[in-house]
Amino acid sequence: MHTILQPEGWAKPIGYANGMSATGRMVFVGGQIGWNENCEFESDDFVAQVRQTLKNVVAILASGGAEPQHITAMTWYFTDKAEYRDNLKGIGQAYREIIGRHFPAMAAMQVVALVEDRAKIEIQATAVIPE
Repeated sequence: MHTILQPEGWAKPIGYANGMSATGRMVFVGGQIGWNENCEFESDDFVAQVRQTLKNVVAILASGGAEPQHITAMTWYFTDKAEYRDNLKGIGQAYREIIGRHFPAMAAMQVVALVEDRAKIEIQATAVIPE
């Protein structure tokens, strides 16, 4: 579904690609947080916010004609690494219920803060729908 782009004569990068190409229609999901469709937080619980954030990602994918299995990359930003690590079981359960057993390329990182003060997690995703 994708090809790494490496110009001839360039030193091979370590841990990343200089470029990639993919066949299909791409869907880009901007950073989603754990609030509902009315931009209201229903919970301050970390796993509940992850669950809602994943639902938001899937809803946006659907509006673009994509499904969770079309996701090629996700980036997770959270405000507390310890809270993330302490909730891996609940996060995994929520992920499997909403995304399924599809595991795209991912990055996860702790950030100082997110723009919305109550947000504990933000997820950005890219999907490619095969032609």
